[in-house]
Amino acid sequence: MSVQGKTVVVTGASRGMGEATAEVFGAAGANVVLLARGIEATTKIAERIGDNAMAIACDVSDFASVQAAIDAAEARFGPVEVLINNAGALEPISHLMNADPEAWGKIIDINLKGVFYGMRAVLPGMVARGDGTILTISSGAAHGPVEAWSQYCSSKAGAAMLTRCVDKENGAAGIRAMGLSPGTVATQMQKEIKASGINPVSQLDWSDHVPPEWPARALLWMCSPDADGFVGTEISLRDDDIRRRVGLV
Repeated sequence: MSVQGKTVVVTGASRGMGEATAEVFGAAGANVVLLARGIEATTKIAERIGDNAMAIACDVSDFASVQAAIDAAEARFGPVEVLINNAGALEPISHLMNADPEAWGKIIDINLKGVFYGMRAVLPGMVARGDGTILTISSGAAHGPVEAWSQYCSSKAGAAMLTRCVDKENGAAGIRAMGLSPGTVATQMQKEIKASGINPVSQLDWSDHVPPEWPARALLWMCSPDADGFVGTEISLRDDDIRRRVGLV
C-alpha cells in the first residue's frame, strides 16, 4: 500500500511523534489531517507540509469532537484510510495511593477512551469499504508495571487490547490494526519523566532516547505490505529486525 493520495489522520499532532509522523506521511504524498486540542501549532505544521495537509482542533477525550474532526477530514480529502492514534499523556506522575482521582481519570480519558473514540469514528466507513489501517502508539508500559505510572500503564494496556479487539472483530473485513511500541523517544514527555526523578526511566540519559522521526518512519512502513504479517499484533521498535525492515539501520 502506497500512502500517495490517501487520507491519513494523526492525533496528538502538535509536537513530538505526532508532528514527525505528519511530516513523514505528508512527504510520502498522503493527505494528512493533524488533530490536537490547540490549533495554532498544528496549523503551522500543516502549512509547512503543504496543500496536502490540514489542521483541526480536536479533544480526543470527547467523542463528539473526534467525530466532528473525522467528518471535516473526509469533507476535505475523502474517506479516512489510515488512523494513527498517537495522542497520549502521562502527568501527573504519582504513586497510586497518592494519586488525584480526577487527574488519574483524565489520563484514561485521553490514552484509552481517546483511542476508542478514534476507532469508533473511522471503523464504520472502513468496514463498509473493506479497507483501512488503524495504528496505535503503545508502550512497554502496556505490558509491565512502572512505578508511579499506574494511570499510564493501565491506559496503555487497555489501548493495546483495543488493537486486538479491532483485529478480532474486523480483520476479516480488511481492517489492518497494529500497535507500535517505540521505546523511549526524545519528546516533551521524556522531559517530564526526567523531571520527576521517579523510576529507572527518569534516570536515562537524553542520548538513550530515539528521535521522533524513527517511530514516524516505522508507522509509514506499517502501512506497507511488508508489515502485513504483523497485523493484529504490536511491533517493538527495539527489535533490530524491525529497525532493519524500516530502514533505520
